[in-house]
Amino acid sequence: MSKLEEKRLSSTEYYKNAFLRIHEDEVLLPNQATAKRIVITHVGAVNVIALTDQKELLLVRQYRYPLGATTIETPAGKLDHGLAPMITAKCELEEETGYTCKSLELIGTFASAPGFTNEVIHHFFAHDLTKLHTAVPGDDDEFTEVLLVTKDQAREMIASGEIVDLKTIYAIQHLTLATLW
Repeated sequence: MSKLEEKRLSSTEYYKNAFLRIHEDEVLLPNQATAKRIVITHVGAVNVIALTDQKELLLVRQYRYPLGATTIETPAGKLDHGLAPMITAKCELEEETGYTCKSLELIGTFASAPGFTNEVIHHFFAHDLTKLHTAVPGDDDEFTEVLLVTKDQAREMIASGEIVDLKTIYAIQHLTLATLW
């Protein structure tokens, strides 16, 4: 055990479904004391940073029950069992927006909140977009509206608090810093 590592001694599961598990673990600390850790084990997710040929960022507006508010976000979703992240990203882009892409590149995989979950989000850059349809099928319990925004509009939406989703803020910053936008 490294000088910073914690070792699980026991685990109590409180909830489990197809994509997450909530459990409380008792751990042995580096100083040999014990502590409790609440952990959400998650299957992982994808985030799609989709930029049109007109340099507009593809976003979706949807209601987020935990926040009790409508948010504006990049197309994203949990990993589907057995599917590679890139395939899931292509599916999420089409399901949530009605667009597909010719090019999809992994730009990074990041931990979303390592203090309490093992969720990682695979971020993809999509370009050479094609609009397939106007209707957005999505999941049975998912309702979205598609938005196309410019860099200035996106920055203003962050500044005004209209965009609060961290993966979306990351997407906007990535496009700006990588001078893709």
